[in-house]
Amino acid sequence: MIIDDGMLFRQAVEKDAGTLVKLYDQAARWMRANGIDQWKPGGKDTAHFRARMRDGEVWLAEDADGRVVGAYELWWSDEEAWGVQPPVAGYVHRLMVEREAAPAGAGRRILDHAEWRIARTGRERARLDCVSSNPRLVDYYQGAGYRVVGEFPSKKGQDGKVYGVILLERRLDV
Repeated sequence: MIIDDGMLFRQAVEKDAGTLVKLYDQAARWMRANGIDQWKPGGKDTAHFRARMRDGEVWLAEDADGRVVGAYELWWSDEEAWGVQPPVAGYVHRLMVEREAAPAGAGRRILDHAEWRIARTGRERARLDCVSSNPRLVDYYQGAGYRVVGEFPSKKGQDGKVYGVILLERRLDV
């Protein structure tokens, strides 16, 4: 476990997949309630999170009592959005916060952990994408030091729906 300012980070294991689904669905419901058309409840299942654990890394953030307060996926490539790239970056996906239990600033601390993890591998960039129709999220990431480096206007979702994403990147100290 890695302790960061009262939050404990650990890599997810297969038995955590159900917790990740619940966290995702909760975040999706919050988005919908706040007028953000991005994630859909039921959009990710346990098979999704287990696959991400096999292909990359999934991290959980817990409070001092062991309650999950957030999570994120870390991929080592993302050809669908970024194309073929040299191995210089880690790609952060599905940064989720349990809004009822997470301490203030938890999202930023989870993002800090992802950046730390990427830098620890010697990669010099953290990358992520977010749906083009969510300017509030783009502003959030820019406030965290990310810069817009492009847009991919035709990403295809699992439901077949095509949408645009903004590509963001932050240089890390390695």
